[in-house]
Amino acid sequence: MNKTILITGASLALIAVLFGAFGAHGLEKLVDANNIASFNTGVRYQMYHAIVCIILGNMKVLESSSKKRIFYLFVAGIALFSGSIYLLVLDEVLGISLSSIGFITPMGGFLLIFGWIFFIISLVKIKSNF
Repeated sequence: MNKTILITGASLALIAVLFGAFGAHGLEKLVDANNIASFNTGVRYQMYHAIVCIILGNMKVLESSSKKRIFYLFVAGIALFSGSIYLLVLDEVLGISLSSIGFITPMGGFLLIFGWIFFIISLVKIKSNF
């Protein structure tokens, strides 16, 4: 599972860099400044959680079941939070009205929050001394 977490974290980081470059160099011709700021928020949160997944995959002090739960919450949270932001910003560019998926963004945020809560609980439960 650690290898999966590491590969996924690195892949999500790569995608965040690519989307960040697109946001910095391609979006300004397509959407307004508020949409670019929203897009950048999605990229930023994706990168934060990608880095944490890389750290998580390297942690030997957490139980495998805890790592899985945290990992799945983070990946689902990234998909819903950042993914919905990307789609909402690009909806007019794509010519599709996606405003009805706006409720997904806070759901993704809740999953990220729950991932952090479980992460903290898992850290508190560590029995060994560092």
